[in-house]
Amino acid sequence: MKTTRIAALIFLLLLWLWLCNAIIVGAGGFTFKNIFLIVASGIIIFVPLWKKYIRNGNNNN
Repeated sequence: MKTTRIAALIFLLLLWLWLCNAIIVGAGGFTFKNIFLIVASGIIIFVPLWKKYIRNGNNNN
């Protein structure tokens, strides 16, 4: 994987963590709804990226 893709994935991860922190702080702490939102958004964001870039890492995409 190219350095730019790694940097972009790290930036996306940090942005997602920052937004998760905003959800927890701004929406009343750890509730079932907040945990669900964090897990669902993580799945929506990172599973397709995992399938495209990491699982098929032998391809030169």
